[in-house]
Amino acid sequence: MELSGHRIIDAPREEVWAALLNPDVLKECVPGCQEMAGNPEDGFDATVVQKVGPVKATFKGKVHLNDMNAPESLTLEGEGKGGAAGFAKGGAKCVLTEEDGKTRLDYDVEAKVGGKLAQLGSRIIDGFAKKMADQFFEDFKAQVEGPGTESEPEMAGGEGGEPAKKKGWFGRGSAE
Repeated sequence: MELSGHRIIDAPREEVWAALLNPDVLKECVPGCQEMAGNPEDGFDATVVQKVGPVKATFKGKVHLNDMNAPESLTLEGEGKGGAAGFAKGGAKCVLTEEDGKTRLDYDVEAKVGGKLAQLGSRIIDGFAKKMADQFFEDFKAQVEGPGTESEPEMAGGEGGEPAKKKGWFGRGSAE
Protein backbone atom coordinates (compact mmCIF):
# COMPACT_ATOMS: atom_id res chain seq x y z
CA MET A 1 0.00 0.00 0.00
CA GLU A 2 1.33 3.40 -0.96
CA LEU A 3 -0.12 6.79 -0.16
CA SER A 4 0.97 10.39 -0.61
CA GLY A 5 -0.36 13.63 0.82
CA HIS A 6 0.52 16.82 2.61
CA ARG A 7 -0.48 19.05 5.51
CA ILE A 8 0.07 22.79 5.99
CA ILE A 9 1.16 23.34 9.60
CA ASP A 10 0.95 26.79 11.13
CA ALA A 11 4.42 26.67 12.72
CA PRO A 12 8.02 27.37 11.69
CA ARG A 13 9.85 24.55 9.92
CA GLU A 14 12.36 24.11 12.78
CA GLU A 15 9.50 23.60 15.24
CA VAL A 16 7.88 20.99 12.98
CA TRP A 17 11.25 19.26 12.59
CA ALA A 18 11.78 19.15 16.36
CA ALA A 19 8.28 17.69 16.83
CA LEU A 20 9.08 14.86 14.38
CA LEU A 21 12.02 13.91 16.62
CA ASN A 22 10.09 14.06 19.89
CA PRO A 23 8.85 10.70 21.32
CA ASP A 24 6.06 12.38 23.33
CA VAL A 25 4.66 14.04 20.21
CA LEU A 26 4.94 10.84 18.18
CA LYS A 27 3.19 8.85 20.93
CA GLU A 28 0.24 11.26 20.81
CA CYS A 29 0.04 10.98 17.01
CA VAL A 30 0.35 7.24 16.39
CA PRO A 31 -3.19 5.83 16.63
CA GLY A 32 -3.43 3.24 19.42
CA CYS A 33 0.07 3.96 20.75
CA GLN A 34 0.38 2.88 24.39
CA GLU A 35 4.11 3.49 24.87
CA MET A 36 6.89 5.29 22.99
CA ALA A 37 10.40 5.66 24.38
CA GLY A 38 13.83 6.24 22.94
CA ASN A 39 15.62 8.89 20.94
CA PRO A 40 16.10 9.91 17.29
CA GLU A 41 19.64 8.49 17.08
CA ASP A 42 18.92 4.98 18.40
CA GLY A 43 15.26 4.75 17.45
CA PHE A 44 12.07 4.49 19.47
CA ASP A 45 10.48 1.41 21.03
CA ALA A 46 6.72 1.45 20.65
CA THR A 47 3.69 -0.55 21.75
CA VAL A 48 0.57 -0.06 19.65
CA VAL A 49 -2.84 -1.71 20.09
CA GLN A 50 -4.94 -1.85 16.93
CA LYS A 51 -8.00 -3.60 15.58
CA VAL A 52 -8.07 -4.27 11.84
CA GLY A 53 -11.35 -5.83 10.81
CA PRO A 54 -11.91 -8.78 13.16
CA VAL A 55 -8.23 -8.96 14.20
CA LYS A 56 -7.13 -7.09 17.33
CA ALA A 57 -3.48 -7.20 18.31
CA THR A 58 -0.81 -5.54 20.39
CA PHE A 59 2.17 -4.71 18.23
CA LYS A 60 5.58 -4.27 19.80
CA GLY A 61 8.18 -2.77 17.56
CA LYS A 62 10.75 -0.18 16.73
CA VAL A 63 10.61 3.13 14.88
CA HIS A 64 13.79 4.43 13.22
CA LEU A 65 14.50 7.87 11.80
CA ASN A 66 16.65 7.65 8.68
CA ASP A 67 17.96 9.89 5.92
CA MET A 68 17.77 12.89 8.26
CA ASN A 69 18.54 16.21 6.58
CA ALA A 70 17.63 18.81 9.23
CA PRO A 71 15.24 20.62 8.98
CA GLU A 72 14.23 19.53 5.48
CA SER A 73 13.53 15.79 5.30
CA LEU A 74 13.61 12.44 7.05
CA THR A 75 12.19 8.97 6.78
CA LEU A 76 10.21 7.37 9.63
CA GLU A 77 10.42 3.57 9.40
CA GLY A 78 8.71 1.16 11.72
CA GLU A 79 8.11 -2.52 12.16
CA GLY A 80 5.94 -4.26 14.71
CA LYS A 81 5.08 -7.84 15.55
CA GLY A 82 1.60 -8.66 16.75
CA GLY A 83 1.99 -12.30 17.70
CA ALA A 84 -0.52 -14.56 15.95
CA ALA A 85 -2.03 -11.55 14.16
CA GLY A 86 1.15 -11.16 12.13
CA PHE A 87 3.34 -8.17 11.49
CA ALA A 88 3.10 -4.66 10.14
CA LYS A 89 5.90 -2.59 8.71
CA GLY A 90 6.12 0.63 6.84
CA GLY A 91 7.62 4.01 6.47
CA ALA A 92 6.91 7.62 5.70
CA LYS A 93 9.24 9.90 3.77
CA CYS A 94 8.61 13.42 5.10
CA VAL A 95 9.72 16.64 3.38
CA LEU A 96 9.35 20.03 5.09
CA THR A 97 9.24 23.27 3.10
CA GLU A 98 8.52 26.81 4.21
CA GLU A 99 5.38 28.37 2.76
CA ASP A 100 4.24 31.88 3.77
CA GLY A 101 5.47 31.58 7.36
CA LYS A 102 4.00 28.09 7.69
CA THR A 103 5.41 24.63 7.02
CA ARG A 104 4.25 22.30 4.28
CA LEU A 105 4.78 18.67 5.27
CA ASP A 106 4.69 16.37 2.23
CA TYR A 107 4.65 12.64 2.90
CA ASP A 108 4.88 9.38 0.99
CA VAL A 109 3.77 6.38 3.03
CA GLU A 110 4.33 2.70 2.31
CA ALA A 111 2.93 -0.13 4.45
CA LYS A 112 3.09 -3.93 4.39
CA VAL A 113 1.45 -6.58 6.55
CA GLY A 114 1.81 -10.33 6.95
CA GLY A 115 0.21 -13.19 8.85
CA LYS A 116 -3.51 -13.17 9.71
CA LEU A 117 -3.65 -9.48 8.82
CA ALA A 118 -2.65 -10.20 5.23
CA GLN A 119 -5.52 -12.70 4.95
CA LEU A 120 -8.05 -9.88 5.43
CA GLY A 121 -7.55 -8.76 1.86
CA SER A 122 -5.95 -5.74 0.28
CA ARG A 123 -9.13 -3.64 0.28
CA ILE A 124 -9.51 -3.79 4.06
CA ILE A 125 -5.77 -3.38 4.68
CA ASP A 126 -5.37 -0.47 2.24
CA GLY A 127 -8.37 1.35 3.71
CA PHE A 128 -7.08 0.83 7.24
CA ALA A 129 -3.54 1.96 6.34
CA LYS A 130 -4.86 5.11 4.65
CA LYS A 131 -7.01 5.90 7.69
CA MET A 132 -4.02 5.39 10.03
CA ALA A 133 -1.72 7.60 7.94
CA ASP A 134 -4.35 10.35 7.64
CA GLN A 135 -5.01 10.22 11.37
CA PHE A 136 -1.29 10.32 12.22
CA PHE A 137 -0.59 13.41 10.10
CA GLU A 138 -3.77 15.18 11.21
CA ASP A 139 -2.95 14.47 14.87
CA PHE A 140 0.64 15.62 14.25
CA LYS A 141 -0.61 18.91 12.79
CA ALA A 142 -2.90 19.41 15.81
CA GLN A 143 -0.08 18.59 18.26
CA VAL A 144 2.30 21.10 16.70
CA GLU A 145 -0.26 23.88 16.23
CA GLY A 146 -1.96 23.35 19.58
CA PRO A 147 -5.42 24.69 20.49
CA GLY A 148 -6.51 28.21 19.66
CA THR A 149 -6.44 28.01 15.87
CA GLU A 150 -9.19 29.19 13.49
CA SER A 151 -11.85 27.07 15.19
CA GLU A 152 -11.60 29.26 18.30
CA PRO A 153 -11.90 32.88 17.14
CA GLU A 154 -12.42 34.21 20.67
CA MET A 155 -8.81 33.31 21.43
CA ALA A 156 -7.44 35.20 18.43
CA GLY A 157 -6.35 38.24 20.43
CA GLY A 158 -4.85 38.79 23.84
CA GLU A 159 -5.11 41.81 26.10
CA GLY A 160 -4.43 45.17 24.51
CA GLY A 161 -4.83 43.83 20.98
CA GLU A 162 -1.78 41.55 21.21
CA PRO A 163 -2.10 38.25 19.35
CA ALA A 164 -2.69 35.28 21.62
CA LYS A 165 0.20 32.84 22.00
CA LYS A 166 -0.46 29.41 20.61
CA LYS A 167 -0.11 26.48 22.95
CA GLY A 168 1.49 23.93 20.67
CA TRP A 169 3.68 21.14 22.02
CA PHE A 170 6.52 23.69 22.53
CA GLY A 171 4.30 25.76 24.83
CA ARG A 172 3.46 22.94 27.20
CA GLY A 173 4.60 23.34 30.74
CA SER A 174 5.98 26.84 30.24
CA ALA A 175 5.14 29.61 32.69
CA GLU A 176 3.14 32.53 31.33
